[in-house]
Amino acid sequence: MIKKKDKKFSLLDGREKAEKVARLMNDKKAAGLMLFDLRGISGFTEYMIIASAGSLRQGQALADLVLDYCKQNNFEFLRAEGYQAGKWILLDMNDVVVNIFQNDARELYNLEGLWADAPQLELPAAGAE
Repeated sequence: MIKKKDKKFSLLDGREKAEKVARLMNDKKAAGLMLFDLRGISGFTEYMIIASAGSLRQGQALADLVLDYCKQNNFEFLRAEGYQAGKWILLDMNDVVVNIFQNDARELYNLEGLWADAPQLELPAAGAE
């Protein structure tokens, strides 16, 4: 008899995952929140979230919030980059990538311009579930 292997991570659709994370960040006052659908455009992820934080502490707090949420919901998490410096914190959840910027770094890297041709998804309302 073949033993069925349990799935290691949540089977939640990437869009639902991205929307839940974006809603969580919106509820915690992430600024300039944007959600892009990169399916068929990008080879490294399906959805991208871009947000700004008003300070290093807020950026790290938003990153911690997302990481805790991943843990609680059994979302796949590959790595975090830039956490200590905090100018640009990248959280790679495989099918969702979260970018948390300080305003000057966001303007410099202009990811919104890079992905301008990608469909931008409407953000979930604050407090909605």
